[in-house]
Amino acid sequence: MAEHIDGSLHWEQLGKYGRPVAFVHPNPMDHTCWLYQMAHLATWFRCIGIDLPGYGRSPTAQAGLTMTDVALACWEAVDEVTSEPAIVVGESVGSNVVCHMANQRPDRTLAVVMSGAGYRAGRKQFAETRIPQYQRYGVGFRREHAFADWSPTFRQTEMAAYFADIFAERNPWADADTIVEMFKALNEPDPDWLHAGVRAPTLIITGSEDTAHERSFALQARIADCELVTMEGAGHACNMERPWDWDRSFLSFLASHGLFEAQPRADVSA
Repeated sequence: MAEHIDGSLHWEQLGKYGRPVAFVHPNPMDHTCWLYQMAHLATWFRCIGIDLPGYGRSPTAQAGLTMTDVALACWEAVDEVTSEPAIVVGESVGSNVVCHMANQRPDRTLAVVMSGAGYRAGRKQFAETRIPQYQRYGVGFRREHAFADWSPTFRQTEMAAYFADIFAERNPWADADTIVEMFKALNEPDPDWLHAGVRAPTLIITGSEDTAHERSFALQARIADCELVTMEGAGHACNMERPWDWDRSFLSFLASHGLFEAQPRADVSA
């Protein structure tokens, strides 16, 4: 069992057939940030949306939480669905989690896909900024924080407000102290082995308006078999802003590695 987490993570599945795909969300969201992807990709895959500790309906976490703990807890969520190898997908903090997942179970990792991802040596200033904000404002800060993950253009749309409201509506189940612990864990410098240990084919999908965009190239250089796609004009949570572009890049990448066949499975009746 993963340490420093008060129980099993909450997850939801969409899709009954095909390879499993585990989705790990960014701060300050929950697994519903992947709703476009899960609804679309369930045509071919078993999509598993996981809520990180303190988010959605997942349990709280204690002081001392590490990214290793979080990654192991995510694998335990996948294990509740299947023992088969999986494609792991993460955004922002989720991208860090899936790198740890790929190191923990390389034999179970078919591919790694990341968005809102970049490499910064040492501690991460953005995490240090968020910690006092959540300590001061509590879970109510989540709605404002969500808008910071989108491009200036998308922030003005009704769709952005719709997503932000979804996350805010779930605040009664969220836990500010655990969110702070998540940022503390993320703030620890990445170990030297983290990116070198990712052996599965990897894709980074980055938005040109993401503050992490330039750092995504540094991350690409640290992973042996890593491709990068830039979505022009998109922000940190680019999968939400332009899901059609994100999904196209995702499926094209998987197809190039023999992990996606558009034809329906023969054992699925019409």
